[in-house]
Amino acid sequence: MYGNAYIDPNEKSNSITDGEDIQKLNAFESRISNGEKIEPKDWMPKEYRKQLVRMIEQHAHSEIIGALPEGTWITRAPGFRRKLALMAKVQDEVGHAQLLYSAAETLGKSREAMINDLITGKSKYSNVFNYPAYTWADACIIAWLIDAGAIINQVANAKGSYGPYCRALDRICVEESFHLKYGHDNVVTLATGSKIQREMVQAALNRWWPPIMHFFGPSDKISLHTEILMKWKVKMATNDDMRQQFLNMYVPKIWDLGLTVPDSKLMKNNENKWEYTEPDWDEFKRVINGGGPCNAERLAVRRNAEERGRWVRQALLAKDSKYLIPLA
Repeated sequence: MYGNAYIDPNEKSNSITDGEDIQKLNAFESRISNGEKIEPKDWMPKEYRKQLVRMIEQHAHSEIIGALPEGTWITRAPGFRRKLALMAKVQDEVGHAQLLYSAAETLGKSREAMINDLITGKSKYSNVFNYPAYTWADACIIAWLIDAGAIINQVANAKGSYGPYCRALDRICVEESFHLKYGHDNVVTLATGSKIQREMVQAALNRWWPPIMHFFGPSDKISLHTEILMKWKVKMATNDDMRQQFLNMYVPKIWDLGLTVPDSKLMKNNENKWEYTEPDWDEFKRVINGGGPCNAERLAVRRNAEERGRWVRQALLAKDSKYLIPLA
């Protein structure tokens, strides 16, 4: 869900093109079907703008909040080299948020409004960042498998139709590929280490597997808007397709390390598709809507950071300064 906004299935089912200028809409859709990028000053349907703001904003929030569970392990990472690597990774994630907030601002919503919606709980962010990282192995599984899921999502969305978001994702994906290698190296070290290390990383995988299966979101069959959002290239792949891609790529890698996936139903069917235990979508909705084990803690940290940094932002603003929307 890094770049796949959570869309409430209970939203009104009215056509999302109601009230739009048909000629402009046809020209807009023709540009997208021809592979053109939509830029900030171009005409776009209201719902296209709305869904993009929600998607990019949630992605930015996820990068900011996602730095927290890993950031707590910087001082406790085993060895100076891994401390430095994790510090660099966390710094990258915060930098990704800055790129994404800038991209979202081109659609007309200010960064201040986005941050305010985050810390008040109005805006959503990825479910996976509302769980605790109990051990070093948890931080390693996050860096490998959560980032793996994020890359699948981001590589797909980098081929979307909105120029500023695609350009931001191109840069982010390059850096995320290094994060993936970092996480994989850590997991390999634990999985091939002592008995205690192997048990620790297996326990972490067991804890994180349900949130990982939630990561791409519920089946798009429950969304009334999936078809047109795919047509507009706001969504580039369905949640189920991305989940299948993740399983295809990473279940064999998990098995190669001698680790087990905590799902007795996980197997390939006759159509070469993965079958698995249906994730608990009630838990997903509870977590995404603020009821997860670390929701309150994560937002409290962000509210505290916002308050403590307010004087810096005020000091940087001249009395006659004007707000400028980034061109991205």
